[in-house]
Amino acid sequence: MTSGVSILGIFVADTAYLAPRMPALGETITGSGFSVGPGGKGSNQTIAAARAGAEVSFISKIGRDTFGDLALKTYEQAGVNAKLTIMDDQPTGAAFIYVNDSTGENAIIVYAGAAGTIDISDVEAARDTIGQSAVFVTQLEQPAEAARHALEIARNARVTTIFNPAPAESFPADIYGLCDFIIPNETEAATLVGFAIDTLDDAERAGDVLLSRGVGVAIITLGGRGVLFHAPGQSVHVPAVSCGPVIDTTGAGDAFVGGFAAALSRGAGPLQAVRFGCATAGIAVTRRGTTPAMPMLVEIEAVMAR
Repeated sequence: MTSGVSILGIFVADTAYLAPRMPALGETITGSGFSVGPGGKGSNQTIAAARAGAEVSFISKIGRDTFGDLALKTYEQAGVNAKLTIMDDQPTGAAFIYVNDSTGENAIIVYAGAAGTIDISDVEAARDTIGQSAVFVTQLEQPAEAARHALEIARNARVTTIFNPAPAESFPADIYGLCDFIIPNETEAATLVGFAIDTLDDAERAGDVLLSRGVGVAIITLGGRGVLFHAPGQSVHVPAVSCGPVIDTTGAGDAFVGGFAAALSRGAGPLQAVRFGCATAGIAVTRRGTTPAMPMLVEIEAVMAR
């Protein structure tokens, strides 16, 4: 019996700094806020999917340290099945996040720490977890070879595969053919296809390029302009869902991916799952932080019912 979502990715402790601007090199400026909380794309997507009602297993590596303790507590509270290797010789990952205190825009530096050592043997150890899920999700914060191997396991087990090519690092070209869904944002899509995504027509053109490389469906997230769902013979622009003032876009993409995966795992059709993902992200951007911003299923359903 296949059910739920399995996610391969990294956990990092997000250290977020609110300020009016980024300091120049050699300059110190005064910030207006600070927080430490759980983060990392895979981890954020895990919490988003779990809060959106899915059964979720998260596959990763952490260090035996304070940030690692934060990870364990986060998954316990969210009811996530954490498949974590704990390392003694590597720290848990961490991220520096600058958030502009008036626009909510962000800039991020990520150090994967222990999760940066995820390799094919770690993925093999999680083969059963991946193969028994309905939907598998991964990204590029851990090494691309590990992501590719996990996608291959999922594909061979007839598990629906979602690949979020973020950050926009290079990866083996044969990954495309292992993706039922590829979900880049407009910046990542531009990097993959080699031209800017300024208009919906550009996004459709990028979708065509991704399909030509072997992807099943390309879903390009366009920030406040919503999402382009691009499948063979079908291209649909799904508008963003507004749930109030946007104050922090840091976890928006992860909220979308987690919500989308959760909806698919419960049997929603792909377009319905995109709308569910848009509602999930629409709520998340009205709150500060990444993991703490992820909405509960009841909140998403209320937005979907409007």
